[in-house]
This record gives sequence, C-alpha cells and structure tokens, in this order.
Amino acid sequence: MEHRKLGSQGLEVAQIGLGCMGMSQWYGATDDKESIATVHRALELGVTMLDTAEAYGPFDNEELLGKALEGRRDQVVIATKFGFPMKMKDGSTAPVNSRPEHIVEVVEASLRRLRTDHIDVLYQHRVDPGVPIEDVVGTMAELVAQGKVRYLGLCEAGENTIRRAHAVHPLSVIQSEYSVWERNLEDGVLPLLRAEGIGLVGFCPLGRGFLTGSVDRAENYPEDDFRSHDPRLQGENYDHNMAIAAKIKDLAARHGLTPAQLAIAWVLHQGDDIVPIPGTKRRTYLEENLSAAEVRLDAELLREIADAVDSAQVAGPRYNERMMAFIDR
Repeated sequence: MEHRKLGSQGLEVAQIGLGCMGMSQWYGATDDKESIATVHRALELGVTMLDTAEAYGPFDNEELLGKALEGRRDQVVIATKFGFPMKMKDGSTAPVNSRPEHIVEVVEASLRRLRTDHIDVLYQHRVDPGVPIEDVVGTMAELVAQGKVRYLGLCEAGENTIRRAHAVHPLSVIQSEYSVWERNLEDGVLPLLRAEGIGLVGFCPLGRGFLTGSVDRAENYPEDDFRSHDPRLQGENYDHNMAIAAKIKDLAARHGLTPAQLAIAWVLHQGDDIVPIPGTKRRTYLEENLSAAEVRLDAELLREIADAVDSAQVAGPRYNERMMAFIDR
C-alpha cells in the first residue's frame, strides 16, 4: 500500500490502518487466536498502524497486541490512548481521567502490556473537562522528551481544544469518526487540521458495519454488544438508515465492489492527509477492507455516492446520550 504523512513531525503510515478494539470487546465473541492471525496478516499486506487503547477490554487489547507483535515491533506504528470512561471487569465505571500523574501511570502500564519501550502515537481518548488541555499536552510532551512517546494526538476533540493543545506541543493527528455516513468534521475540524498541518485518523469508516448493510436491529444484540445501544440501529431509525445502506450496496454492486470497499475508498479519496482504520477481528474482512486501497473513484462515481448518501439525513445520533456527552463539540 501507499504511505501517507500525518502531521509535520515525521509520522508516516500505510494509507489504511487496523482498528483492534473489536478483538477484545463490544462486537460479539472474541477469538484471540484468529485476532493474532489477523494482526499478522495485516502486517503481511502492508498495514503499519495498529490502533488500540487501555480502555479496550479494558487492558486486554494492549496485552493481545503485545503478544501478537513479539519479534515484529519494528514493523508497526502502535497507537494507544488514555483517559476514557471505562467499564471495569467488576462492573464499576472509571471516569474520564487526564490528570498528569494518571497519564504517566497509564503510559507505564501500556508500555508493559504492549511489551515495548515506546508508544508511537499517544492519544488523549476523550477530553477531560476537569483538566486544562495545556496541562494534559504538557505532560504528554514530557513523555515525548523522555523517549517513551513519539507523536501526539487527541480523539474526538473540538476546534478550540485542538488549537490550545497544538500551541503547547505540535499534534500529529486527530482521531475521530469519519465516513460517507458521518461527516460532522467537514465544517470546522477538518479545515482547521489542514490549516495547522495535522493529520486525521478516521475510525468507523464503515459506520460500525452499517454501510455494509449487514448489521441487525439494536434489540437483537446482547446487552454487552455496543450495537445494542446504538441509536441508529433502534426502531424507525434502523428502517430509515437501512434504506441508505441499500443505496450504497446497490451502487457498489454496479461497479463490481463490495459496500466496504466503496466506503473505505471514499474516505481515502477525501485527502492524502486522512488514514482510515477500519476495525476487524477476522482475516477475511481484513483482506476485503484493505483491497479498497486499489479502488479508484472517478468524479462521476464520487458524485453518485454523494447523491446516494446525504449524511444530514441519517436518522439518530452516532452515540447514545451518555456517550455523546464525552464528545468535545
């Protein structure tokens, strides 16, 4: 695959990365053996960015990657995160926490779980309203100076936060949901990133599977599956949104593509400063997703996609009320 430069600090990765969250939680049964095989296959096919977080599991996903990457560490860019409101294994919930001393503790623990001496990209997972972003990024910058972290980023941050953070230490990337189905970044955040020379890492380029047309109604998933709480899969929202997914499926079929290939290719065509990280825990889907790198969308097909999917007409917010409260915009 081709590589893309993100930010101006030297970060360069393959044009499609791999989101690893589903290997450890939220999307049904997990299979560590298949997940590790998926990671290895991703490396064989040229993927260089692997995305994880302490919150995934929690902790299990970093441990899984540490095991999968033994002897292969120099082939990858590991991105991990701190500060998410985590549901712990005992049923309790750890709040958003970006206190400087906690950041240091989390990074040390992540290094141990990942079996490495440095984290390539460190993100603040969600903005903590109780800690000034200057203090957060100042602590992250100290970790860069110590050689424990190479590049910095924020997740789901708004324009004001990005400006303030970038003034303390250059950000290489912002991570946020971005797809033909979810385009809330385009009016404010994305223009700011381009003005400041910051890259975008887009998660959920398949709309949590919705753009493939393969997801079920929310009520048909177990309570511990993220999709059971997705407003876009509930009631009339589901019926409305499936009609949109059907348009993508039909358009993809007419051009000899799968819906996943069309959706990921669309993200790739939005600029060479954007890297999508579709998540999967199976080699079959990985290979399908990565083949989007070979798809070329001409102006006519891009127009057809725009006509088929008006993101303003998608029914329902992308998170439930509790989770939307953690989005910094």
